[in-house]
Amino acid sequence: MAVKSSTSRRKLLLGGLALGAIGGATMLRPKDQGAAHNDYFQRLSGALDRAQLAQPTLVVDQQALLHNIKNLNEHIGSDYHYRVVAKSLPSLPLLKTVMQGAQTQRLMMFHQPFLNQVAAELPDSDLLMGKPMPVQAAEKFYQAFKVDSGFDSTRQLQWLIDTPERLQQYQQLAQQLDVSLQMSIELDVGLHRGGVSSDEQLYSMLTLIEEDPNLNLSGFMGYEPHVAKLPGDKLAARDKAMAIYSQRLSAAEEICGRDLRGLTLNAAGSPTYRYYCGENRQSSFPHNELAAGSCLVKPLNFDLPSLVDHRPASFIASPVLKALDSTQLPGDFGVGKLMGLWNPNRRRTFFGYGGYWKAKPHSPVGLSYNPLFGRSTNQEMYNGSNSVPLQPDDWMFLRPTQSEFVFLQFGDIAVFDSEKSEIVDFWPVFSAT
Repeated sequence: MAVKSSTSRRKLLLGGLALGAIGGATMLRPKDQGAAHNDYFQRLSGALDRAQLAQPTLVVDQQALLHNIKNLNEHIGSDYHYRVVAKSLPSLPLLKTVMQGAQTQRLMMFHQPFLNQVAAELPDSDLLMGKPMPVQAAEKFYQAFKVDSGFDSTRQLQWLIDTPERLQQYQQLAQQLDVSLQMSIELDVGLHRGGVSSDEQLYSMLTLIEEDPNLNLSGFMGYEPHVAKLPGDKLAARDKAMAIYSQRLSAAEEICGRDLRGLTLNAAGSPTYRYYCGENRQSSFPHNELAAGSCLVKPLNFDLPSLVDHRPASFIASPVLKALDSTQLPGDFGVGKLMGLWNPNRRRTFFGYGGYWKAKPHSPVGLSYNPLFGRSTNQEMYNGSNSVPLQPDDWMFLRPTQSEFVFLQFGDIAVFDSEKSEIVDFWPVFSAT
């Protein structure tokens, strides 16, 4: 009797373990995350159809853009000048919209062909280079520059300089072209991506500028995006970066023998501009202007606590070319079917027009890239559940992870008026050459 009882208990125990394993596996199994487009993306789909679009398109939501501009204005207020980061908004009509809404002529430029286009089309703009450019790029700017455009490069353009060696190259260019150059000095305030990192470097550069009649000191830039990414207290990291900025600025004033606080003193970017505004504002900050651009269209990488009140304003719209009711992989021996059996979000397959963008599927919800099929710039493969009702010629939407490169890949930007549910304009992007 004892042996029989022991055997029964063993069977019960094994049965319980098996049921537990099945139950655990069931709990680990992915849930169906799919759904149809919500009302917003249904309206956007209809607007794209009525505009007779049928290829991958970059869409900017006009109302979300204007909301973000208003939001930025309210945060910055009158405490700082605002400089628009043009690489994040690489379209003249888009820049004009932001400049008008933010009441600023200040732009930050990063690419010589774009610089020439802005100088020609926005002759009242105040331009600061956002990175040190090879001196050959500066020379190409002057070769292509139209002197009758109304833009005065001797007053309205600041070249960013990071080392004594680059400054000497620009000095030679100024002598060669017989032009006056405005020089802004890049400071390393903790990012460690170059820039002045010692008073010795600063002394060498300022002495050269002060002694050359073709060179003028126009300001300083201390870029600190690392502050938003470092663990721990963000404001303490901000204060550490600004302490370096203040020390370098004081050293520069001592070297030059005058007050430099009226020059262009640039700092921040979209992830960090809020650290200097509102309740975070302190009178001891050394800079007098803030730069930002991406936060106005808010791509996916800018879903940050500091930007929680900014709205996503940019989407990639891609037509669905093919919709299949199963997932099959080349030579997969049933792997695709097994993926769908385990994960309901891999049961259907969709192929889009184009792909491999710096972006992630956004609507309908529940779409994802297939990890085994691989990526494609021609026909990207997406998986979804049976709850995703996409059919050929429908639209799927992705959120770009950044704006500066992605915006240039689709031709004209389609401007969506989300109140009227219509595409109301097309904004050309910058020419890369």
